[in-house]
Amino acid sequence: MKSTRLLITLTLAAGIIGFLIWRSSHTEASAAKLVGFQDADAPLQMPENGQPDMRFHFLSAWQANQIPRISRMDTPLGSENGALVYNAQPFWEMNEKRGGHHTGDDLNGIGGMNTDLGDPVFAAADGLVIFAGEPSPGWGNIVVLAHRNANGEPIHTMYAHLLDIKTTLGSLVARGSVIGRVGTASGHYPAHLHFEARSSDGVDIGGGYAMHPLSHLDPKPLIAALHDSSPEGISPAALAFASLAPELPWTGLEIKNAGKLSELEK
Repeated sequence: MKSTRLLITLTLAAGIIGFLIWRSSHTEASAAKLVGFQDADAPLQMPENGQPDMRFHFLSAWQANQIPRISRMDTPLGSENGALVYNAQPFWEMNEKRGGHHTGDDLNGIGGMNTDLGDPVFAAADGLVIFAGEPSPGWGNIVVLAHRNANGEPIHTMYAHLLDIKTTLGSLVARGSVIGRVGTASGHYPAHLHFEARSSDGVDIGGGYAMHPLSHLDPKPLIAALHDSSPEGISPAALAFASLAPELPWTGLEIKNAGKLSELEK
């Protein structure tokens, strides 16, 4: 009886080992046949071409814990009050040619066309860089920042068609710091900044136009609600004081409202 049990155990062990060896030798083929999460033999973020598919990417607990809360938001282009900029294609405006509603704001310098090419693009709020790269030629360079509102709920801001990127993945950036420059997505469009906001906890680049808003937010009222959230008016970015972000150019009003910082009063 003992010898029979031993034989069965050894047979099962050999079968399991053989299956694992066979599976490891077919990993590449199974990843190529990835059609859904139920038959996935590879992580969902890693499709056939080996590049992360951001539609299935969610932040780790460690990354989520680093996301700063929004104390205030400013416009990402022009002055902190949006001067010298106009909105060429507002959020949710229908574009028949593109086949959907615009999912963000197209911000342009007041000169139009390529007059704002290379202008600095600023972080709208203290945030964590959760995407920095070029997902497709039509999008060009993109930066996505993660923030939290006063209730701790996630909000993302996206800055697209950049000429170049002035930050790195995983960095904490302060409101008002330069994260890129206005571009054309390698000549696909006249120079402008495509700016989006979302209530999301994943990284989804999207298509720029959609029939349903889903997690997309209208950037203009979002910024307006938080622009003067400080009772003292214009206040410096919290991350700038925490030395977690590149040094920012101080404005006169920021220095005035930083009264307790003796080094700024000199």
